[in-house]
Amino acid sequence: MFTYLTASQRFWLIGLLIVWAIFLFGGFVFGKGARRMPAWTRMTSSAVLVAAAWSWFVINQGSFSLLLALGMTLGFVGDLWLAGVLPFGRSVIGGIIAFGIGHIFYISAILHFGNQNGLNAPIPRWSALVIWLLVGLVGWYLIVFRRQEVTILHWAALPYALLLASTAGLATGLALQSTYFVPLAIGAALFLLSDLILAGELFSGLQFPLIGDVIWLTYGPGQALIVYASGVARLF
Repeated sequence: MFTYLTASQRFWLIGLLIVWAIFLFGGFVFGKGARRMPAWTRMTSSAVLVAAAWSWFVINQGSFSLLLALGMTLGFVGDLWLAGVLPFGRSVIGGIIAFGIGHIFYISAILHFGNQNGLNAPIPRWSALVIWLLVGLVGWYLIVFRRQEVTILHWAALPYALLLASTAGLATGLALQSTYFVPLAIGAALFLLSDLILAGELFSGLQFPLIGDVIWLTYGPGQALIVYASGVARLF
């Protein structure tokens, strides 16, 4: 993905990836307590991915990179909302809305790119989507729905899970037609896994050691893989 970049562009984007990894994994390795990663290292790692996403757009100047950058930016807003660092405090619903809109941008990027570049074969696209929607539905049922008394928030988590599953399904549809998009598909799958665990923690009392860190150790790499999928845009 870096073959067409100039030396300075390559240095910048690889450098951002290294900085992101230092903040995310360094926060886990050197942190202390029940949740090892401090909020500031988590938020900084996410902010670095926003910078990387917009850097890819500046380089590629295409709709695929633009939509991925918008999606990552909304993801960062969701991170800030859930971390409670915005002036109006923590909001689970606000975070869900931000992430949901971000995934609408991701889905739009995948569909538009696939249609433009002939990666829109119906069998891999729609079969992968259906399979991942079933995964999202089963995951929501097992992790969120059946664990305790169901409230409106538990039901609200269902369309959100299906939205994230749609991103994973459509990304898998691209990957089945071009191996360049395997990292994108893995990233979307990691994002779904992370948010199912988060939903279980928020809505159903799911707990296990270092759950907060596990959420970020799946979410962070998932977002990084999605953002750096911009690097294949000019190979088509």
